[in-house]
Amino acid sequence: MAGVEELTRNAVDVLPKGELERKLGHGRPLRVKLGIDPTAPDIHVGHAIPLQRMAAFQRAGHVGVLIVGDYTGRIGDPSGLSVERPVLSDEEIDSNAKRYFEQASQIIDPEKTEVRFNGEWLAKLDFAEVVRLTRTITVARLLERDDFAKRFTTQTPISVSELLYPFMQAYDSVAVTADVELGGTDQLYNLLAGREVMQAYGLEPQVALTTPLLIGTDGRKMSASLGNYIGLAEPPEEQFGKTMRISDELLPDYYRLVMESDEDPLRMEPMEAKLALARFIVRRSHGEEAAAQAEAHFTRVVREGQAPEDVHEVDLPAGDPVHLPALLVELFRISSTSEARRLIAQGGVKLDGAVISDLDVPRGVLEGALLQAGKRQFVRFRPA
Repeated sequence: MAGVEELTRNAVDVLPKGELERKLGHGRPLRVKLGIDPTAPDIHVGHAIPLQRMAAFQRAGHVGVLIVGDYTGRIGDPSGLSVERPVLSDEEIDSNAKRYFEQASQIIDPEKTEVRFNGEWLAKLDFAEVVRLTRTITVARLLERDDFAKRFTTQTPISVSELLYPFMQAYDSVAVTADVELGGTDQLYNLLAGREVMQAYGLEPQVALTTPLLIGTDGRKMSASLGNYIGLAEPPEEQFGKTMRISDELLPDYYRLVMESDEDPLRMEPMEAKLALARFIVRRSHGEEAAAQAEAHFTRVVREGQAPEDVHEVDLPAGDPVHLPALLVELFRISSTSEARRLIAQGGVKLDGAVISDLDVPRGVLEGALLQAGKRQFVRFRPA
């Protein structure tokens, strides 16, 4: 059985002190809870950090309880936000929720996991029960949360629904009789609130175990809402390419938290350190062969500047000549024709490997040719 050190690897908080050791002394499997709101269709590698702790508990004989917040997702957790989170439609939430367990199973043991949707119990609470729940925590205690406190001080609106979120997450712990709840450091208030609510309902309070937040590809906290994440279900080439764009100074955190490696990547050549990290992330999601293929694709397209082996073929639009800026906007992720013109002027557009500067190109020149925009975007036009 794993020791406390392995169960709490990379943990920031394990509260109250000594309580986890006491619970482990019960001699029964602990119920280890992690909740994820389905705000996006993908679980990302930041979510995987607390999932890795759940997996460690499972290896030690304990039970993982994965809460899919289909109900709380209709409100949105305001943790770390300066404004209220946009509410998703029921269809978006239901669609996202269906994918979660499959993705989480890359990390945790599905045979030792209970998957619960918190709509099972939250949707059944009548108004009297909700009022009883709200009596377990005072308004003053709620306003101790950093995000609420800052917004209250600056007179930024706080909706009552947001104030109810910690109660709802805490009630999840009551419903599943959690022994331990996992979460990022931004969840510490909610996890401790769960202890108060459990005690009010006559249950033994849970242990709060937090893990660090991972920085995303844009330098901010990795978040599905911000779109700066590496998703566990993303295609291998996308995972590999995003990983390779992580800044060098973040590599120690990724090695420690994602790979759970004691190796210091700063003692390695940066490219090799990133390649090892990218291989790990792709291999965990898609297997060894996919990792090798993704690396080969990255080497060919990014490092050597060649076209991918399988280039998407498209038909040319009607007209002769063809206006290249409009074509680039249609085919690639380019926001406007003015942005496309800037890319052309900077030499960032090539036809069959040669820089092209013309804005209007004869149709015959494009037929059967390979068009490249930037370093990674390619299409081949079908011959006439």
